[in-house]
Amino acid sequence: MIREDINRLKIVLVEKKKTNKWLAEQLGKDPATVSKWCTNLVQPDLNTLRQIAELLDVDIKDLIWSTK
Repeated sequence: MIREDINRLKIVLVEKKKTNKWLAEQLGKDPATVSKWCTNLVQPDLNTLRQIAELLDVDIKDLIWSTK
């Protein structure tokens, strides 16, 4: 099974000089959950993705890979 990288969360965190731990604390999530999002093992739901975009001050579209 080929795993597709759907989100760009890891890249955006680096660009914004933020850590997985910081994001987990802001969202009240387990750091292991955020790590799974960053490695594309699982995906955050849309509401959480919106919260992440707000925290990182980016458009939600910047958090996902474009299909075009």
